[in-house]
Amino acid sequence: MKIPTDYDNPGYGRACALDPEMADNYIAHTMIGDPLADAAVEVLSTLKRSESNRLISAYMSPPDGKKLPDAPSEVHALFDDAMSPPDWLDLPALTAGIHMFHRNRKMVVAGMLAGVLVEGFSTNISQSFFITGRLRDQGVRRLQQNNRHMVEIFIPGGMAPYGDGWKLSFRIRLVHAQVRHLLNNSEEWDADTLGVPLSSAHVGYAITAFSARLLKHMRSLGASFSEEDAASFMATWRYSGLLMGIPGSILFRGEADALKLYDIGTMCEPEPGASSIALANSLVNSAPLVIGITDSAEGRKLSHYVYRVSRALIGDTLADQLRYPKQSTFGVLPWLCAQSRYDRFMSRSFPKIARKSNFSNFTTLLSGSRYDDEGIAYDLPDHVYAEKSSKW
Repeated sequence: MKIPTDYDNPGYGRACALDPEMADNYIAHTMIGDPLADAAVEVLSTLKRSESNRLISAYMSPPDGKKLPDAPSEVHALFDDAMSPPDWLDLPALTAGIHMFHRNRKMVVAGMLAGVLVEGFSTNISQSFFITGRLRDQGVRRLQQNNRHMVEIFIPGGMAPYGDGWKLSFRIRLVHAQVRHLLNNSEEWDADTLGVPLSSAHVGYAITAFSARLLKHMRSLGASFSEEDAASFMATWRYSGLLMGIPGSILFRGEADALKLYDIGTMCEPEPGASSIALANSLVNSAPLVIGITDSAEGRKLSHYVYRVSRALIGDTLADQLRYPKQSTFGVLPWLCAQSRYDRFMSRSFPKIARKSNFSNFTTLLSGSRYDDEGIAYDLPDHVYAEKSSKW
């Protein structure tokens, strides 16, 4: 097995001592991309951007008896794969997770922004973002697009074929393949050191964070949900991960499996470097802009609060490695848990007030998501640097 030099570290040794099979599997997947999507994007890159977009849009629309346009065999193979649902998929069973998501939407957003995304950027996942400048140029737009994906997969019907959550999950697969193509054809990426850009190890790791790790943070923030709710939430993310091109060999099966893969992957990853520090702090300071706060004083106040909640969730060790400002987190999580209990009490005792609050929370969630007038577009980045790429 070829090991990228960044992963030939003491952490990989500790991971092997804990679970050698899972550790070796993680490292092996740092050298694997997404063969079907990579082949399709390679062919699409030879076409005009407008023609590539037309083909993708045609395949991502309900057929309604229309004949699909002629396309290269590699493109056919990719879309055939997307249209082949796994045996374990039970779409009606996703409803419980959808309800849980919306009951706990404040904890979802807080856990994602202050916990999961920061933890993800503390790994080599940050390298592709840092090199391409995806959070340096149009960073708020990128974060709002990611937020919209999460919202859409937890909308009723969103993960049914041609639902918006289904489409956006598959769009991410195409974007990842295109960014891999751009990085592999640039002088910026060192595969011997880092492995494959946006490797299946990293996408598989990310989906464990978005699902199981997010549930852990939500519990810390006072969210309340059943085992059935949690299993349904995990199944939604698992199917989204499959549509995103994660191979079954590193796609989690359930919450416990996802948490173990997250822990093993974290051990294998090198300690946070300059790119992780830059992106984690950029993420926290972008939070006000993502939800539309433009007043500088109000924005600084919110960023200060997000730093404090984030430090409480990720722990002092990682927060210090990411060079967070020194802050006390005493009482942060107990206070947030108390607020969650109060919200549930109000919801039971004063349903009319609760409905108004729920509507306000939902509109805030939507305001932090990217909705373009033209709907879901399938333009792909066409330059390795975000600031030089056409809009996508």
